[in-house]
Amino acid sequence: MAIDTRPDPGDDAAAEVSGPSRTPADLAERLGDLARYLESRADVTATLQGIVDTAVDTVPGAAYAGVSVIARRRMMETPIVSASVVSAVDRAQIEFGQGPCLTALYERHTVAMPDTASEQRWPRFAARAAELGIGSMLSFQLYVLDDDLGALNLYACASHAFGADSERVGRLFAAHAGVAMATARQVSQLKHAIDTRDLIGQAKGILMERYKLTAEQAFALLVRASQHSNTKLTEIASYLCRSGELPTGP
Repeated sequence: MAIDTRPDPGDDAAAEVSGPSRTPADLAERLGDLARYLESRADVTATLQGIVDTAVDTVPGAAYAGVSVIARRRMMETPIVSASVVSAVDRAQIEFGQGPCLTALYERHTVAMPDTASEQRWPRFAARAAELGIGSMLSFQLYVLDDDLGALNLYACASHAFGADSERVGRLFAAHAGVAMATARQVSQLKHAIDTRDLIGQAKGILMERYKLTAEQAFALLVRASQHSNTKLTEIASYLCRSGELPTGP
């Protein structure tokens, strides 16, 4: 499956963030540490939490961070945040159907909102974000995987908190984090496939031993039970392994 994690090549530079820019050597070392850290995370949720935790410490100007996802082109969710204000801000994006995160998710580039008080592109959302104490935002697309989209959102209390250095570091961070996220998802899917195969194998073994069936006959019996009860095959297998019986009806 193709995964698009390319950084946006042409965003305009914003006002510079106070403080020294990171040198290439410093940034390379930090991103190397990030890759190793995210690789050590146990699952998708842990990887998302790792992205959020390290983004605040890595991207200049960031006070808070969150990862937003859209699964199968449905409603946006922000399952992992560094602070509760992030959840409140993203609920406003969902409510009004506008904001930098939604634009980053669908239009696939870096999106900056330098000043919520003067923002004209998303006026209703910007007003709500300002009420919640957010002065500026910066959003990066993390991944595109079939119909699943992910974005990293950074928040600051001050306006114009994110400058050219923030966007440069953020794009590199998002590229590394997007690869780590895609890897974690693939590992999770593989683990689920293995667990499902093992569960069906256990159920087949029960039927083979009890009714003296071949493996093919046992699997066919599971399939018929699934069709008759309008239940997923994995749920039939799980029920059989737990109870020792096949469901008898819908």
